[in-house]
Amino acid sequence: MKISTRQLEGHLKRQMAPLYAVHGGEPLLALEAADRIREGARKSGCTEREIFFAEPGADWDKLAAGSANLSLFASRRLVELRIPTGKPGTEGARAIEGWCAKLPADAVSLVLLPELDWQQLKSKWFEAIDRAGVVVEAKPVTRDELPDWLAERLARQGQRASVETLEWLAERVEGNLLAARQEVEKLALLLPAGEITLAAIRESVTDVSRFERDTLIDAIHANDPSRVVRAVASLEAEGEPLPLLLWTLAEELRLLMAISAGQRPRRFLPPERVERLNKTAGKHSQASFDRELLRAHRIDRMIKGVETGDPWDSIVELALGISGRAVLIDEAA
Repeated sequence: MKISTRQLEGHLKRQMAPLYAVHGGEPLLALEAADRIREGARKSGCTEREIFFAEPGADWDKLAAGSANLSLFASRRLVELRIPTGKPGTEGARAIEGWCAKLPADAVSLVLLPELDWQQLKSKWFEAIDRAGVVVEAKPVTRDELPDWLAERLARQGQRASVETLEWLAERVEGNLLAARQEVEKLALLLPAGEITLAAIRESVTDVSRFERDTLIDAIHANDPSRVVRAVASLEAEGEPLPLLLWTLAEELRLLMAISAGQRPRRFLPPERVERLNKTAGKHSQASFDRELLRAHRIDRMIKGVETGDPWDSIVELALGISGRAVLIDEAA
């Protein structure tokens, strides 16, 4: 049985399965899911906890032996199998299949895994886990899903916010789910229950996605080249990851292209942001959009080391190009 992290809480209220496996690409959600399962196990009477680490050279016989042994204190227990690499090996795979076929009757079992590829998901040992219990996948929260995720977190602490407020908050915590949780928890300490306004959040929320990135986007739409240069220099000095910065600029370029083509943005945008995008999009032609897409592609190749050039200088040129200032690509480079 497969469920998402969002379905886990409801499932645990209804029943406690003999085996759970948690895997996925979002560490925070995986950690929270494991904690919920541990809490559910405690409520079901599990007062002991045993942990088996599947490290290189691990003695897999101990897993089977531990499962066969009854609790010393005649109580239920939580048995955790941790496989940090997601690759138990041939011996481990056989041991897991055998373990799943004879799960300890006095225990709740929990398997902790990293994000798995399609081959691991199709392996016999993982399929044995799936048949024997519940598989919980901790999927990354996409940008489009983030406002709803924030709304759910606020609701847990008795707070709510408008769509515009949630979008504003999402823009500042995007890409950092742990920081997003911390910011939401901070709002519970700083603001009362009920409706929280954008003005109140503006005074309370730290921009964990880096203030300079927002400054750069503002400078682009203000067509202010000096601010663009200063913002990029500041990001470089702070060690901003180039792939993330390139992605941010490429997303802004795609938004402009969509608006220029008469398409509606896929997510809600505040009216003032739409107005800025429309104004900047009006400065572009299809040829200029194609030029900036080519520039972004070349920067990506520079970052990967397959093309020569200074990617930070090219980031400045890309930002100026997106603003509507024609910065010609040196074809001889």
